[in-house]
Amino acid sequence: MKKLPIGIQSFTDLRTNGYLYVDKTPVISRMIESGKAFFLSRPRRFGKSLLISTLEAIFKGESVLFEGLYIYDKRDWTHQHPVIRIDWTAIKHTTPEEIEQDMSAFLKSIAQTHGITLSREYASSRFDELITLLHRKTGEKVVVLIDEYDVPVLDAINRPSEEVSEIRQSLYAFYRVLKATDEHLQFVFLTGVSKFAGVSVFSALNNLNDITLNDKYASICGYTQQELETYFPEYIREVAEYTGMNTEDLADNIRTWYNGYSWDGKTTMYNPFSTLMFFENRQFGAYWFRTGTPTFLIHILKKRNRMEPILHSIRVGENIFDIYDPADIGEIPLLFQAGYLTIKQKELIHGVPQYTLAVPNSEVNESLLKHLLNAYTDYPFGKEDDLKNTMLHQIQSYNAEGLARSLRIMLAHVPYELQVKNEAYYHSIFLLWMKLLGFDIQGEVMTNIGRIDAVWHQPGLTVVAEIKYHTTTSLSSLLRSAIAQIRKQRYYEPYMDRKVILLAVAFTGKDVGCRMVSL
Repeated sequence: MKKLPIGIQSFTDLRTNGYLYVDKTPVISRMIESGKAFFLSRPRRFGKSLLISTLEAIFKGESVLFEGLYIYDKRDWTHQHPVIRIDWTAIKHTTPEEIEQDMSAFLKSIAQTHGITLSREYASSRFDELITLLHRKTGEKVVVLIDEYDVPVLDAINRPSEEVSEIRQSLYAFYRVLKATDEHLQFVFLTGVSKFAGVSVFSALNNLNDITLNDKYASICGYTQQELETYFPEYIREVAEYTGMNTEDLADNIRTWYNGYSWDGKTTMYNPFSTLMFFENRQFGAYWFRTGTPTFLIHILKKRNRMEPILHSIRVGENIFDIYDPADIGEIPLLFQAGYLTIKQKELIHGVPQYTLAVPNSEVNESLLKHLLNAYTDYPFGKEDDLKNTMLHQIQSYNAEGLARSLRIMLAHVPYELQVKNEAYYHSIFLLWMKLLGFDIQGEVMTNIGRIDAVWHQPGLTVVAEIKYHTTTSLSSLLRSAIAQIRKQRYYEPYMDRKVILLAVAFTGKDVGCRMVSL
C-alpha cells in the first residue's frame, strides 16, 4: 500500500516519495483551460495548499511528476511559467507595518532567486515590479498563487475594528496590483476560508472568478465516494479486519462520520484530513475538529444564543454567501465558510438559487454540540458520554425524576456569574443535550393551533416538549402548566402514529423538575 499523505502539502514531496495521490488533475485541467483568475473557498485542512502546490508544479512544467495522471498527455509542458507563490501563514501579518516589512523581504528573496534586483520601496510596488520584470526576463507570463489570502484579517478579527480596517487597507493596496499587471499574468489562483465581500481582493480584482459554489469544481478538494472506493480499498479492508467489521458496515460508518460536505448540493465530499487520520489510527475520532477548536465561533453562537443552524437545517438565499463583513460577520456565513455547515440541497425558485444548509456529518455534529454545551454550562469537555447515555435511558424509560437529577448534575457546573435568568438560555442548553442524545430536533414547531417549544424525533419515538422558566413560581406549578399547555393545544396530534412522550421541563435557576406522560 502507498503511504498515507498525512500532513503532506507539497505535490513534489508526495509524488517523489511514494505517497498516495488522489488524482485531481481532471478538474484542475478543466479550470486552467477555462479562465485566468480564480478564487476558491474551502475549510481548513481540506487540501487547498496541496492544490496550490499542484498548480505550481504544472505551470513550472515539471512533467515527470504527472506521469500516470490525467493531465500528463493533455498539456504542452514546454511552456514553463515563472511562479510567485505566497502563503500568508508564512508571512508576518500582525500589523500593517509587519506585513509591509515581511512581504517586502519575501518578494526580494523571490527576485534574487531569478537574478532580478527590485528598486522600489513598498511591498505593493515591489509586487508590481517583480511581476513585470519576471515576464520581461523569461518571455513567459507570470503565475500568481496565493494561499490563505484571508489569514491576516481572520487573525485580527477579535481586535479593535480600526486595527482590522488598517490591515484590510494594507491588503487592498497589495492585491490591486493583480489588476494593474494583468497583461503580464498567465494565471491567478487564490484560496481562503472566508470571502469578505467588498474587502481587499474582491474589490481590487473585479475579474476574479469565485468557483466556491460552482458545480464544475465541487470535487476539487476532498474525496468523492468513487475516489474513496478507488484509492483506498486496501485500507478499508485492513481496518475492517482490525475492527472485526465487514467492509460494507465499515464503509457506511466512514460515510456517516466523514462524508457529507457539499458546495453544490449534489456532489458530497469526504473530509480528507479526517479520512486519512481514520485509516492511520483505525478508529473513529473527531480528527479535523480537534485541529482547531473554533473558540471564536463558539463565542458568537453563545453570545447571540443562535442554535437554529446547528440543531436543524435552514434555508438561505444566495446573497448570504456574499455578505461577509469582518466587523459584523453573521453566524451562518461563518459556520458555512469554516466547514460547520454545508449545502445539503440547491433549488431554483423562479430561477433564483435557494440553499438548504445543515451540519455535514457526525464528526462535526457531535464535536460542535459538545463544545457548545461546554460553553453554556462549563460541563467538563469529554465527559458528556456517560451522562448522555444515562439521560437517553431515563427518557426512554419515563424516569422523570432521574432526568431531572441528570440535569441538576449538568447545571451544577454553570458558574454563578454565567447564569442567565431567561428561558431562552435554559431552552438552548436542553436542546443541545437532546441533539447529543441523537434526536432530530424541530424547535418552535408551528401547528394550526399554536407553537410547540420543541419536537424531538427518533425512529419510532417522538417527544413533544414544553420548557418553562421562572424564578419565583414553584417547579410543580410550572410543570402542571407545561403539561396543561401541551394538552390544551393538542401539540401531539400530528405524531399519534408512533410512540409519543409529553415532556415538561421546568427551571428555576439551577433547580430543575421534569414530568413525563406517555400517549
